[in-house]
Amino acid sequence: MQETEYQLPEGSLYYKKQGRGIEITRYNGLAGRIVIPDDLPWSGEDKTKDGADGEMLPVKSIARKAFLSKKNLRSIVIPPSVEEVGDWAFAYCSALKSVEILSRETVFGRSVFLECAKLRELRIPEAPEAGSLLAAAVTQMESDYLLDLREAGTREWLEKWDARMLAILYAPDSEGYSRQILCGEEDYESADLETYLSRSRKKKVRLLLLRLLYPMELRSERRQELREYLLNHTKGRDTEETWEVVRTEYGDRREIYELFAKLGCLTKENAPDVIAQIGEEHPEMKAYFLKYQADHFGEKDFFADLEL
Repeated sequence: MQETEYQLPEGSLYYKKQGRGIEITRYNGLAGRIVIPDDLPWSGEDKTKDGADGEMLPVKSIARKAFLSKKNLRSIVIPPSVEEVGDWAFAYCSALKSVEILSRETVFGRSVFLECAKLRELRIPEAPEAGSLLAAAVTQMESDYLLDLREAGTREWLEKWDARMLAILYAPDSEGYSRQILCGEEDYESADLETYLSRSRKKKVRLLLLRLLYPMELRSERRQELREYLLNHTKGRDTEETWEVVRTEYGDRREIYELFAKLGCLTKENAPDVIAQIGEEHPEMKAYFLKYQADHFGEKDFFADLEL
């Protein structure tokens, strides 16, 4: 069936009729943000453009690979009319950070957000606090079965999320290393065992920080379990992945570096080195840690204050 074009400010959506609704088949353009319409015009003759002489049909689905590899796409809004999102619909959208899904009835296919490493939030109605955990489920945990919008945010769903997190946490840091070498990985760093182990620990740190940032239904003993891991890998320990992740990835996210300090990862002993390592890269984080140091450890570096 011939596609129909619907023009957006920065590109075009292409679609076709499927049953009593519309399926978005592909997008062509360079938009950073796209809001998919609730309905689109249909003439029955595949000649309608921009609403001319056609009945309006609801957008019911997004086809497989419809937005594949749209490197400019940073955010998208999926209307409540959409019932299904096909396999790999947004795969390899490397700049995609936020997806707003306006219905909890929407069902997702396989690997919809494959290799969307920057995806931070999948916002859904009535459970905004679950959005970051949903995003992590598909980007960091590789657990498409957790992309269940009806369950997201419920106690049962959070238990499944935690079970997957703990499976990752207690897996050997070396898990997957031999397979990667056998597959002929060309990246030198990934062929280095120590680098691979550090990357594994950083993956664990990201998940634990996120879960502690959104601690819904998180039991106190489990909270302490996650905290202990982060403390064991902070600045001044044998490996420092907790601090490295915060410094290199979350230096501009106050809620994360505040959490780092309040968990006890910033200590009287490591605070001078942490503050010195920040340098001029993240002035707000540096200012916060200087104040935290003065308030909690009774120390204040006057000259470091002047450097701000």
